[in-house]
Amino acid sequence: MTDAPHPPAAIEALLKERIGLDAASVGAGVIARAVEERRQALGTNDPATYWNLLHAVPDELQALIEAVVVPETWFFRHHEALLALARFAAQQVFGNAEPMLRILSLPCSTGEEPYSIAMALLDAGIPPHRFRVDAVDVSARALERARAGVYGDNAFRGQPLDFRARHFAPLPGAQATYKLHEKVRTQVRLLTGNLIDPLLLQGEAPYHFVFCRNLLIYFDPDTQCQAIQTLRRLTRPDGMIFVGPAEASLLTREGMTSAAVPLAFAFHAQSVRPSTPPPPKARQLATVAPGAGPAALPPARHIKPRPSRVTAARVSETTSPTAAGDEALATIAAMADRGELDRATAACQQYLTAHGTSANGWCLLGVLHDASGRTADAHVAYRKAVYLDPGHEEALYHLAALLDSGGDAAGAHRLRERAQRHARISHG
Repeated sequence: MTDAPHPPAAIEALLKERIGLDAASVGAGVIARAVEERRQALGTNDPATYWNLLHAVPDELQALIEAVVVPETWFFRHHEALLALARFAAQQVFGNAEPMLRILSLPCSTGEEPYSIAMALLDAGIPPHRFRVDAVDVSARALERARAGVYGDNAFRGQPLDFRARHFAPLPGAQATYKLHEKVRTQVRLLTGNLIDPLLLQGEAPYHFVFCRNLLIYFDPDTQCQAIQTLRRLTRPDGMIFVGPAEASLLTREGMTSAAVPLAFAFHAQSVRPSTPPPPKARQLATVAPGAGPAALPPARHIKPRPSRVTAARVSETTSPTAAGDEALATIAAMADRGELDRATAACQQYLTAHGTSANGWCLLGVLHDASGRTADAHVAYRKAVYLDPGHEEALYHLAALLDSGGDAAGAHRLRERAQRHARISHG
């Protein structure tokens, strides 16, 4: 192939054509190392010869793709998104009587994300026959590992790991190796597919929730637009799309509206522009503790966000610092939703310097500390919120999650009961 393009450039172009990969997003060195790995596997040192083999040897292109796309994932990697999903899903099933929820995870890699989704929904009390997770990836090797359902210590990072005791069994004779329970595996259907394929899942009904986290950042702008349109096609008009922190601006640019759950990076598939603003509390804190396992979710019958003490009607009439504070906290939450955790934390601390009696402000500060791994600081902030408002459900559930992760199950149970008592009173 003497007139073929220079092999490195040709291979980068081929990867872009087949999987949408922008070489600049991963660096030419990553692709070069993957090519070198495959050349050694095939026993050739000549770049031009390998270029020919890419087209002559069955499945070699797929092998190269899998060498380039090295999965880096673990269970409950994105706690905030999964916990928000569980609450939204519970609202659909128990509040709206949705008979069957459909969730999509792509790329699903070796299965940690779709299985985490299934575990989060099961732990939220959603019956197995009321939801299904479809998981799609371009890598046949990754899907094979996902089907096996066997994972080592690297798939379990951070705290708490209580879900492992509920949903996995240690393999006898294999140190630190765990087999996923069949009840979780049967909730997930594993499929081969490519997001840039315009016919991806063409025959499938649209999904209530779509997870596509940290993939769009590897595409060039044109491919990003194409991929986002595919995600929109795959999502119900009333559904949600979850992306990674660095991808939130891409969906905003395409006219999608944030679901306003701090750190979940969830967006309505179709623009949602209500005529009456939702209560400030619902905008600011609609999830339970980030960093906690799914056991921290409140029971399904208490899935609705806690009503604000200032109704939507009164917000428009109020000129007090409370109304201004609601807007300030919404702005801080928006920073967090864009992934600007340090900036949001600093702004929240500055807000509390002027409004130290704001239970909402202290609870939001706790969420920010929690998401940044500052557990002790989060604990203090949540306690301050509960001191100022003993019935603050979000802060109570956050505190319960922290106690759970610290091994104080009894204390966590007491806090949840307290939150539920206040919920019964406030919800009538």
